[in-house]
Amino acid sequence: MVRTFDYDAAFVRNLGWVTALEQAQLRRKRIAIAGMGGVGGVHLTTLARLGIGAFNIADFDSFDLANFNRQAGATMSSLGRPKVDVLAELALDINPELDIRRFPKGVSDANLDKFLDGVDLYVDGLDFFSFAARRATFAACHRLGIPAVTAAPLGMGTAVLTFIPDGMSFEEYFCLEGCDEEEMAIRFLLGLSPGMLQRGYLADPSRVDLSEQRGPSTIAACQLCAGVTATEALKLLLGRGKVLAAPRGYQFDAYRNSFIKTWRPGGNRNPLQRLGLWLARKQLRRMKGSGVGRG
Repeated sequence: MVRTFDYDAAFVRNLGWVTALEQAQLRRKRIAIAGMGGVGGVHLTTLARLGIGAFNIADFDSFDLANFNRQAGATMSSLGRPKVDVLAELALDINPELDIRRFPKGVSDANLDKFLDGVDLYVDGLDFFSFAARRATFAACHRLGIPAVTAAPLGMGTAVLTFIPDGMSFEEYFCLEGCDEEEMAIRFLLGLSPGMLQRGYLADPSRVDLSEQRGPSTIAACQLCAGVTATEALKLLLGRGKVLAAPRGYQFDAYRNSFIKTWRPGGNRNPLQRLGLWLARKQLRRMKGSGVGRG
């Protein structure tokens, strides 16, 4: 069995959906991914199989048993090991020629410029509740002219938003300035998925508590996030195919067999969004009053 790596042979089956010239272009691209957890790790391995040649990856966490239901790299042999190291090894096992820069302390104001240096695209893999790091990273991308994609794993589907340099910014869309953590969670969730397709089949509401930053997850959603993000990455990096940029987005829910495109001019300032936010706050207060979400 041949044990030597050859880039062209490894990714030859991509050809047809991309040209040989486009595959060579992907080989020269660098993508930054903050977060190597539920979606971030699957993003890395999926994009490595697409033939992307270089990555900047950031995460300060280590694997534990609670990660096994959804996270790439979460195995008995990786327990206690840093996620950034485990995922880098997995990606290098796919393509030993990868140029991977690791940021084992995660992303912060202190290292964002270095983390985004030479990057062609940013892919969001941060934990849902990492609002400070997410806001800072998207703001830096907007300032540096780097397109950014966030695909949220919601229920058994995904909601996708893409932010382009000359378009609406993350902050302009989500309007998180001056909000407490709970309000940020509500605005981020509803901004990602105005249609809330995932809402109708939540089997046990007690597993959701925004104030305690707790919620359920599935590998089905994480895998879907990686697939759509790789497709968005391909379009952005090669400059072909229609990109729905914020305030436009889309959500696909496999459980409900549903797909919707969303358009919210003004983001969370849009009248429909403001009504949805009011209803979400009202429902949250009702859940707290009944004890649901404290289990």
